[in-house]
Amino acid sequence: MKPASEAGDILKETMEAIQSSLGNEMETITVEKTVIGLFFTGVKLDTGEGGLCFTPVKSIPEAVCCPSSAQFMPASGKLEGRKATRFLNDMFSGGPLKKAVAIAVMNALSLICWKRQNPETYRIRIGVDPIDEMVIPDDGFVVVVGALVTALKKLKQRGKPFAVLELDPSTLKGDELEYFVPFAEAYKVVPKADILVITGTTLINNTLETLLEKKKPGAEVIVVGPTASMLPEAFFRRGVRRIGGVMVNDADKVLNVISQAGSGYHFFGKGAERVVIEI
Repeated sequence: MKPASEAGDILKETMEAIQSSLGNEMETITVEKTVIGLFFTGVKLDTGEGGLCFTPVKSIPEAVCCPSSAQFMPASGKLEGRKATRFLNDMFSGGPLKKAVAIAVMNALSLICWKRQNPETYRIRIGVDPIDEMVIPDDGFVVVVGALVTALKKLKQRGKPFAVLELDPSTLKGDELEYFVPFAEAYKVVPKADILVITGTTLINNTLETLLEKKKPGAEVIVVGPTASMLPEAFFRRGVRRIGGVMVNDADKVLNVISQAGSGYHFFGKGAERVVIEI
């Protein structure tokens, strides 16, 4: 199958893969709890599994008062007990918050798929960060998409040129701005990358497919972040070889943390673990 280039295709194909794996069981699964935290959005299914997604707060700058805020999650207070399929069906019909919740549901459903059947064509390693394992050739050029702290720290210590694509340069520290490339100029640097590290939030802002189309043949591509913690085949078909995600093993603990503005540093090893999904 030749990968399509339209934004959202990875999410659509992953939804189809989840449906194929779970079959009629999909219609019986409901969302027991939803939390939209400052940094992460999370859900717990009635089956016990949990899933996370980055909360795209900056995507809704106009939500500054009650009337304008209400339109972004019009069903607030009425989400518990809804069928998981209803969230997925609303994936592309609402704003960024609705999409974030739907992605969190997808990630929880993906966890069910893995529990039902161990993957045969790829492996999942727990307690691993792909950035820590990243090996950069001496003459390798790295492009980072997003202000990914661990990746930027490693690249600064390396002391060689790299590029960081970011929609909001204010998220970068002073010594990182010399490597900053405006997102609109991705076409200038992505095709040069020997290693391409992409934040999973590109799934929310509809830029991931375009970035992957721009990569040069043979480039190593890593997608990282809780948002991308899902069945990986649609990523692999487009040249991604490693996904650094999060596996929730205690949904109640994790949702409690993110409801209190918690980040990964607060829940890793305490309800969730880093994972690497790779071919």
